[in-house]
Amino acid sequence: MRSRLGRIIGICALALGLAVTPVLSASAITGGEPDGNAHPNVGLILFYQPDGRFRCTATLVSPTVVVTAAHCTLGTLGKTLVTFDSVIAEQPPSPFPVAADPSKGYTQAELEKAGYKSGTAYSHPKYSDFTDLDNWNDVGVIVLDRPVTNIAPAKIAPSNYLNAYQQPKLNSTIFTSVGYGTEVRKADSGPQKPTPMSYPLLRRWAEEPGQKLTPQILQVNGNEHDTRGTGGTCFGDSGGPTFLNGYQVTVTSYGYTANCRYLDGLQRIDIKVVQDWLKTFGVPVG
Repeated sequence: MRSRLGRIIGICALALGLAVTPVLSASAITGGEPDGNAHPNVGLILFYQPDGRFRCTATLVSPTVVVTAAHCTLGTLGKTLVTFDSVIAEQPPSPFPVAADPSKGYTQAELEKAGYKSGTAYSHPKYSDFTDLDNWNDVGVIVLDRPVTNIAPAKIAPSNYLNAYQQPKLNSTIFTSVGYGTEVRKADSGPQKPTPMSYPLLRRWAEEPGQKLTPQILQVNGNEHDTRGTGGTCFGDSGGPTFLNGYQVTVTSYGYTANCRYLDGLQRIDIKVVQDWLKTFGVPVG
């Protein structure tokens, strides 16, 4: 993190090929279940930034747009790789191509040659980069170079949909989060301390009870030992969706601990400042 939040919050993104630390920004659901084809409109995105190659999660919300977190789009070099494959790799290495020129990022041609979709990244113009706790706006989009015609887009919740779920109702409301992030578990051998594991690299989902709601953020309990839920988000789930009643209500923004077993911070996308911006890309809302 590049702000005062760095001491307590790690953004849920993952640098491919780098060690996972509690403060990395652009990985899987802790606990939960393999997704299979339960959420076919949730995809993995892979992109270059000046400090490396990163992966996040995103959701198809129109034939030409996927929505994700702003910290998964800000500063992207070149094109972003997009795939909706549910299982990427059971063990390393990943099948993803390396850019011919990492300093310029991917090109559309090299991604399509490798069998992946490509698109251009945009960040919300009022994204605060975690410096303004009242105005996060951690939302970004990838505008695809070619439309997706074989997957039904997710439906974004109507404006202020979550306002009806204030406490005490929030605490008994169960949300479904989806992503391609790391799974916290014990290693097959060696030290047995639960650690974020990047492989198998696949889409997973978990149920999380609501904990706190603000005008910008939904916090949920991501502890897999909470009897009300089944797990939570972790590194690389950044930008992934949380669903309620068939609507996408948030994108994953941040987490509080290195073991991904505490609270998850989710950026609301049912609010006017986000929905007005999404409409400029032709995304239907409500």
